[in-house]
Amino acid sequence: MSRLLGGTLERVCKAVLLLCLLHFLVAVILYFDVYAQHLAFFSRFSARGPARVLHPAASSSSNCSRPNATAPSSGLPEAPSVRPGSLAPILPPCPDSPPGLVGRLLIEFTSPMPLERVQRENPGVLLGGRYTPPDCTPAQTVAVIIPFRHREHHLRYWLHYLHPILRRQRLRYGIYVINQHGEDTFNRAKLLNVGFLEALKEDASYDCFIFSDVDLVPMDDRNLYRCGDQPRHFAIAMDKFGFRLPYAGYFGGVSGLSKAQFLRINGFPNEYWGWGGEDDDIFNRISLTGMKISRPDVRIGRYRMIKHDRDKHNEPNPQRFTKIQNTKLTMKRDGIGSVRYQVLEVSRQPLFTNITVDIGRPPSWPPRG
Repeated sequence: MSRLLGGTLERVCKAVLLLCLLHFLVAVILYFDVYAQHLAFFSRFSARGPARVLHPAASSSSNCSRPNATAPSSGLPEAPSVRPGSLAPILPPCPDSPPGLVGRLLIEFTSPMPLERVQRENPGVLLGGRYTPPDCTPAQTVAVIIPFRHREHHLRYWLHYLHPILRRQRLRYGIYVINQHGEDTFNRAKLLNVGFLEALKEDASYDCFIFSDVDLVPMDDRNLYRCGDQPRHFAIAMDKFGFRLPYAGYFGGVSGLSKAQFLRINGFPNEYWGWGGEDDDIFNRISLTGMKISRPDVRIGRYRMIKHDRDKHNEPNPQRFTKIQNTKLTMKRDGIGSVRYQVLEVSRQPLFTNITVDIGRPPSWPPRG
């Protein structure tokens, strides 16, 4: 009896051993099969990796606690992957209401702002301050023109805030800083005329022009930097003026005109040397051509101004009031068709294109009194 039980137990043990061996072989086969699948899966991603990494520094160097930060949470898209040898994908039109907008922004000018930091925050911006959305096709190509002299501190803050805003707005744009050479009296409107012409020399496809002072930063990214059927005034509520227009015909700070609208008013006046008057002349030109100025809602048209001391070479023009009253007589002869200047240097920086120009000297004004 014991011998019979011993034989039966031996056969059972052999069967269990065979089952364990079979289980082990099946497990080994499945392991290598799954390993091969994982290897192929990750190899496919590593092959596409270089085409997909559009914002490599966004996850580490960005100031993600700020509304203007450039990080994946900001809604900025990645470029679609393209296999070698394949055609680039046809992108859909950019939406009228970009989905990644933040709304009200925290704007402050106390933190140090080196250009290196701004460059790290905007890895998708190309040399010369050019940017194109990777996931859609914009309806317009926008040139942002900044009249400039001795405002490097302001420019760093402007670039820090505006580049992320413009990118979230899904704009195809370029930044042009028009730097007046020398120490003669400043001429804002003439510099804007120069910026219009020089931007078109670089890219004839520009069809929308935003003219912005370097010390003004929008407080809401829903204030879209686009051109419409009518000239647009963006900076309608500055903190400097208690977040309201200083007067009904004010058109200063930040404005936008399409190429056709700009040419229709013969550009901006060239004869306003010194502070004030040119924006009122521009307002008159728009009115005289039958166009009307559009404005954003006051809740999103707020701007903060970077405080500064007035340039001693940008004193008020003593003849500005007389000139404003004669816009109808002067706009045909004084404008984009009569601007004279000399380009001294064109420098394409990582975040903007700097164009240094000699725009001449102002006429001698008779002494007042």
